[in-house]
Amino acid sequence: MPSVEAAFSDFFKAITAIVSALINSVLSVFHAFFALGQEVLGSVLHLFHALFSLVTDLTSSMVGFVIANFFAIVLIGGVAYWYTQRSPGTTTRSGKKRA
Repeated sequence: MPSVEAAFSDFFKAITAIVSALINSVLSVFHAFFALGQEVLGSVLHLFHALFSLVTDLTSSMVGFVIANFFAIVLIGGVAYWYTQRSPGTTTRSGKKRA
């Protein structure tokens, strides 16, 4: 006949195993989220590297240099236009005559 002590011992071992499995599951979920973040960050960095390589390959010739400068001027002009259009409080005053 099993003793009461052995029954309690088996019960606490089972409870400990359940708690250990829960903690292991939670840590596995955190590990999966961190691995996902690492993969996304690595993919974004790889994309930027590919874009940088594309730009350097395209601008390696004289024609590419001219085209790159054209797009840089268009980009700077677009940003300047957007900046002046988005801030309505910075209007210039026209030359009004004083009375």
